[in-house]
Amino acid sequence: MNQVAFERVDNDILLIRLAGRWQLSGGLAPSRAFERELQALPSVARVTFDAQDLSDWDSSILTFLATVSDVCRQRGVSVELDGLPAGIRQLLDLAQAVPERAGARQQVREASLLERVGGRAIGMAGSAAEMLSFLGDMTVTFVRLFGMKARYRASDLFLLIQQCGAQALPIVTLISFLVGVILAFVGAIQLKQFGAQIYVANLVGVAMMREMGAMMTAILMAGRTGAAFAAQLGTMKVTQEIDAFTTAGFSPLEFLVLPRTVALILMMPLLCLYSDFVGIVGGAAIGVGMLDLSWTTYIQQTMHAVRLTDIVGGVFKSAVYGVLIALAGCLRGLQSGNSSSAVGDAATSAVVTGIVAIIVACGIFAVVFYVLGL
Repeated sequence: MNQVAFERVDNDILLIRLAGRWQLSGGLAPSRAFERELQALPSVARVTFDAQDLSDWDSSILTFLATVSDVCRQRGVSVELDGLPAGIRQLLDLAQAVPERAGARQQVREASLLERVGGRAIGMAGSAAEMLSFLGDMTVTFVRLFGMKARYRASDLFLLIQQCGAQALPIVTLISFLVGVILAFVGAIQLKQFGAQIYVANLVGVAMMREMGAMMTAILMAGRTGAAFAAQLGTMKVTQEIDAFTTAGFSPLEFLVLPRTVALILMMPLLCLYSDFVGIVGGAAIGVGMLDLSWTTYIQQTMHAVRLTDIVGGVFKSAVYGVLIALAGCLRGLQSGNSSSAVGDAATSAVVTGIVAIIVACGIFAVVFYVLGL
């Protein structure tokens, strides 16, 4: 551990004794103790050092000595470095060879509340403008797709369809089954009080078909696929692959964003239907296992409660959610900074943006379907 002691040798000489191990792991020596010593001894005109008991040292001792030199220079006190090891003297000479730039230690003024609010508002306005520009460019890209003019690789599209579809089935199966079980269990506890436990099938069927199937699948895909899209594009931006596409004359939106968006648009309705089926099976497990309902009764009640408009509405919602997830993930990936930490931030932002967009869209759909009487 670093040790420092101050000793007055003569009326105008202050001796600083350095001992022990001076390493950063042991912390920095308190330079304020030296300042207090100088204030207590105003007649000191020279500072010397004794480092005979000094063992290991690193840059921590240089920091302390540089501070001592600065304080002595400000007070007009001379410093003699003869008592220090040759290596420390050479490093100090090297550190003081280039004078400090004027204003290098200028204190940064803390921004006021109004400035912070204004800066945040300006940043949000810029982000909104960038998002609108991205949506406009994607609209043009889809127009080119319908006109058979968009350039992308079909093999990439098929690979993305597999990643967004078949490879997502295990997690969709698990979550959808558990959601169906939870809905049936919660409904059974309440309906059993009135002897209406048979309507658990109606509750699970309608809830899964209209809302929960599409929403839970979308949230899962936002956390799984949306984050993956952001990380992939963010990494490509860090490695300058996206710049290479632009330099080669390829549109990154057509070559990278369009296949990902199309893959989610195609797969989300299928995943939604699969989620609906698995959720109903999960509800049936509770209905048959806890409420003594037969499989035939449960299926009949579900078919009686669920309408075609419920199924179509849920599938349509899932397709829209797929667009939102793909656009959020790709947008955050293209906005990523040029560092590894920025890629992680982009993935996190993609998940948050996608889930928020899904919840907002779900609320809008609820109002629209109510107005239309669906």
